[in-house]
Amino acid sequence: MTDERAPRRGIWGWMLFDWAQQPFHTLIITFVFAPYFAAAVAPTAARGQELWGLATGLGGLMIALSSPVLGAIADASGPRKPWVLGFSVIGVIACFSLWFAAPGLDDLTFVLVAIALAVFGMEFAAVFTNAMMPGLVPRAELGRLSGSAWGLGYLGGLVSLILVLGFMAATPESGRTLLGLEPILGLDAAAREGDRAAGPLTAIWYVVFVLPMFLFTPDAPRRPSAQGAVSRGLAQLGRTLRGLPGQRSYFGFLMSSMFYRDALNALYAFGGIYAAGVLGWSIIQIGIFGILANITGALGAWLGGRIDQALGPKTVVTGAILILTFCCLLVISTTRSEVLFVSVAGGDGSSLPDIVFYVAGALIGAAGGAIQAASRTLLVDQVARERVTEAFGLYALSGKATTFIGPLSIAFATAYFSREAFGLAPEDAQRLGVTPIIVLFAIGLALLPLVRSRHQETLAQA
Repeated sequence: MTDERAPRRGIWGWMLFDWAQQPFHTLIITFVFAPYFAAAVAPTAARGQELWGLATGLGGLMIALSSPVLGAIADASGPRKPWVLGFSVIGVIACFSLWFAAPGLDDLTFVLVAIALAVFGMEFAAVFTNAMMPGLVPRAELGRLSGSAWGLGYLGGLVSLILVLGFMAATPESGRTLLGLEPILGLDAAAREGDRAAGPLTAIWYVVFVLPMFLFTPDAPRRPSAQGAVSRGLAQLGRTLRGLPGQRSYFGFLMSSMFYRDALNALYAFGGIYAAGVLGWSIIQIGIFGILANITGALGAWLGGRIDQALGPKTVVTGAILILTFCCLLVISTTRSEVLFVSVAGGDGSSLPDIVFYVAGALIGAAGGAIQAASRTLLVDQVARERVTEAFGLYALSGKATTFIGPLSIAFATAYFSREAFGLAPEDAQRLGVTPIIVLFAIGLALLPLVRSRHQETLAQA
């Protein structure tokens, strides 16, 4: 950790990375492109959920196999920005390519590869950017910094979502956007060009807003000799992996976060797809859901950062897991005619399921923002500063080790329950297909008592 503080513009430059990257999660992974892909590109919504799980799972698998090695090498060589740049290029090109995912596309191979590479590039860039955090402020202020950055990111997602839904994406039936306008730039509503434009917009947004981080945020100095960085990094990684089982707290955190972050990512990734398939929501309704979740996400991340600073990150993570588990149960138990598996008055015409889903979305946004911000702080508590990139590499590995298992298990479960032998309606197959999320949250919560936080030590030193 450091007792020094980076220049204000350097801190803001680092925080703007979350603002730059969040539209990838908001527009592509969750609220616009994913449900569009399932509803209009794939043959059926259930098949779309299955293919989306395969593509995002493949991207996660690529990260899982390479992140610890590259993180250790980066620690041995010094600077992180060159790594951020390299993976950003991959992510930006892949996001831009999603424009070509036209409705009813016969061969989906290109789109699925682009989705996998977008996940790989964008999330890998975050690994190395996160590793810069401990060098910006003293340990006592890391929770507030991480929470504020996540909150800023959610605001960026909110602005980009309003831009897409209010001015670009229109329903094919009316040809109008959420604000009742014709799509800008001559975007064709029938060809769903507004939904597809989420890819290029994400790419351009990222390029513009990531620049302050490259220009103003201080980076780790280059090691006196970069020669041998690969061998030194791999040797250090080997020592870390051999000793990891003996580091109870560090190992416990990686294992716990592996499960609860995968559950959260799956909840984000499949929430919009679920709403489209089970509740029959339009892209506009899903967009309103996303706007609400981003507003509460910004508030949750900001408030979580303050609670983190007062009570420690472990308290924030524990509370957030409990809230998210409840929300997951609420989502799975809600259909067009049921809430908590109980039939509602008015049947399919009732608005209660929609209201319940909006409430669940608000809680998911708030708890999700808080848990992601607090997890960064809790990880930094586990390692020395000179090994923090390796730690975030292992953090990515621990998350991605099940981030591909989560989507793949949802894909396989959905495919399994879609078989004719079960005789289930497609929406019921989707409901059963997302139940692995609850199991992942439960495992993460059960492992959390193994983890310690340096919060109390920092308060005592202060």
